[in-house]
Amino acid sequence: MSCSFPTFARQALSSVEGKVADKSGRPIPYANVHFRELDKGALTDDSGEFIVEGLPSGNYQLQISHVSYGRRSMQVSLKPGERKDLGKILLYENGSDLQEVIVADSKVNRFADKATEYVARMPLENLENPQVYSVVNKELLQEQVLTDIDQSVRNATGVVPVIYPSGGFAATFRGFNIGINSRNGMETSTGRSSVDIGNIERIEVLKGPSGTLFGSNVSSFGGVVNLVTKKPMEDKLTEIGYTTGSFNLHRITADINTPLTKDKKTLFRLNTALNRQKRFLDYGFNNTFLISPSLKHIASDRLSFTLDAELFDAKSTRTLYSRYGANSGITGPDELLIDYNKALFHEDANAATSSLKIFTQAQYKISENWTSTTLFSYVEEDVDHSYQYYATWLSPSLAARNIGNWGPIYNSYTNIQENINGEFATGTIRHKILVGASLRFMDARSEAATSGFIDTVDVTTDFRVLRKQELDPYMVPGNWPGWHKANDNTYSLYASDVLALTDRLSTMLSLRLDHFYRPDNGTVEGYEQTSLSPKLGLIYQLVKEQVSVFGNYMNGFQNQAPANQPDGALLVLDPLYAEQAEGGLKAEVFDKRLTATISYYHIAIDNAIRTNADGFIEQDGRQVSKGGDIEVVANPIAGLNIVAGYAYNDNRIVKASDEDIEGNKAVGAPENVANLWLSYALQGKLKGLGFGVGGNQVGENYLFSDNVVAVPSYTLFNASIFFEQPTWRLGLKGNNLTNEKYWSSYGVAQAPANFAANLTVRF
Repeated sequence: MSCSFPTFARQALSSVEGKVADKSGRPIPYANVHFRELDKGALTDDSGEFIVEGLPSGNYQLQISHVSYGRRSMQVSLKPGERKDLGKILLYENGSDLQEVIVADSKVNRFADKATEYVARMPLENLENPQVYSVVNKELLQEQVLTDIDQSVRNATGVVPVIYPSGGFAATFRGFNIGINSRNGMETSTGRSSVDIGNIERIEVLKGPSGTLFGSNVSSFGGVVNLVTKKPMEDKLTEIGYTTGSFNLHRITADINTPLTKDKKTLFRLNTALNRQKRFLDYGFNNTFLISPSLKHIASDRLSFTLDAELFDAKSTRTLYSRYGANSGITGPDELLIDYNKALFHEDANAATSSLKIFTQAQYKISENWTSTTLFSYVEEDVDHSYQYYATWLSPSLAARNIGNWGPIYNSYTNIQENINGEFATGTIRHKILVGASLRFMDARSEAATSGFIDTVDVTTDFRVLRKQELDPYMVPGNWPGWHKANDNTYSLYASDVLALTDRLSTMLSLRLDHFYRPDNGTVEGYEQTSLSPKLGLIYQLVKEQVSVFGNYMNGFQNQAPANQPDGALLVLDPLYAEQAEGGLKAEVFDKRLTATISYYHIAIDNAIRTNADGFIEQDGRQVSKGGDIEVVANPIAGLNIVAGYAYNDNRIVKASDEDIEGNKAVGAPENVANLWLSYALQGKLKGLGFGVGGNQVGENYLFSDNVVAVPSYTLFNASIFFEQPTWRLGLKGNNLTNEKYWSSYGVAQAPANFAANLTVRF
């Protein structure tokens, strides 16, 4: 074979060698070792060893992968004629402990790692995946001195946080709301108890209807938010942090990781967080406690077990839910004359909630190319009591107050899932296969009491806040037949095949079958429904392992109960379907110093349910959400990191029961959303000292489908300074530094300028 290198160049070529092993040190044969830029590599032998020769000098990205162990990547710098020994490189079962190993002075593009086992439920590179997704990792959360989930998700392109008056948390993107319904790929819930970020390794935001792999209970028509929790590691590590700041913030966190056995086959990790903070209002608080232990046991070179649990307790006050009288003349919450920092209710009318989450996994390596993963999760949300505040604004200065007490409420979700992953070839076509089945059981019970209007107050006067002992006599127990007690079951089968037709062209074919069953609960007739959800994707690498063009068709669905018609007939409804067509470009170039995604999508709901002028239910409503996303994560020079995103969305009601709203914007769907974070860490004598600046811009959105009351657009400006050393880190962050008054998508006033300082020590 001829070679284009002249003699002196051949003599200067380098080589790389090493050994690939699992966490117990046992060799992994047939692992793929590949230099992306050079398209050169090797397979490990029976001893897990490899050598790649004939490499020119330079800086390269080395990827090590195995179907049963996921992927790891390394930055490798080679000098002319160097023979570099990388030593032992560890891989983890099916990517469950994905990390990046860097053989360099500092981590390259440290906010850009998109390695994940959850988005496609199989090891799949970003450039091989026809779905768009964003990842917010713990390094970015730490640099921004963040303590809550709502500010954290703002780092994902197009995402706007939503705090429900019930106390739960959700996010809006691509024109639709979605709660945090996924935790390590399994169902979770934050409907009333929210979530603490103390145990979060990263936040994954999957864009577009994702019913095929996640089902209707986890995904919305906008996508999925998946929390990836911190996993046990082999190294012994303890990290203690303390954060203080505005509104009497005091937060203590601890992350303790240790092997329990000398052979490191049993690993333990504990994360905990204690949070105390007042609201920026004159009344209100948020006190929470999180404890999350996790355990991993490696039974053999084929079998491992994982167990983790999370207990979260919260005692807090809810946010005010404003309604607007028909003749109030109000067109936005910025017109209200109440003092920005003033509450209408006392904090003794508060809420007490708790949640328990248990997750287990058994992973068995059937053969070199096939792995079985059996998963179980149990999620429980309990509400002891939850006083929720309501104000109906009769004019900018007059508010009619009433209240509800929701609880006790009990919701539980039990999920059992089996996934088989494998690789094989049919001729020249390589297949990555997922075959899965899941069982899901839900049980819910609830009670509530509400009041009528208690009083009307002029907020321009020195009015009195209402206290709990004044409110309780007005409470009337509610009765919602069929809602206060419910349970349902879902049985699912799904499969996905990623076919590598060539080394650049691949396609994804996926299908899910769901059978939903809700039994008769004595007050409401039960029903069952079967849904079929396909997913198709195509991706072509214009520049191999650097630039991909992609397209997808994705489907999401929501089950619908039969509806009673005015003439006594029962209308059996089809599941509500949203279908997305999307195309775009993904890039990971300049040694992955620049990663970018550009996409355009069109989401249509063609069978929405509406009521016609005669009062009959029809399933012919239509809604269209279309737009585009641009995301850039870059490390142009050493120490400088950039995270930027812009999302445009036009979500409109095309056909509805009320013809007057046809053509209007959907509720809570801003047209423009942007995020930016720039940070620079000094590289010289003051290495470890750094600065960050950035912010968020959210466009106007509407509170109701009549598009009368609008939440104004807003722009937030934030900045930080940090100093990090191997055993400690100090950070200071300022939020909303321009002290802008702004409101959430529920019209709730948000915090003015505030600050937080953090000290973290490691040992």
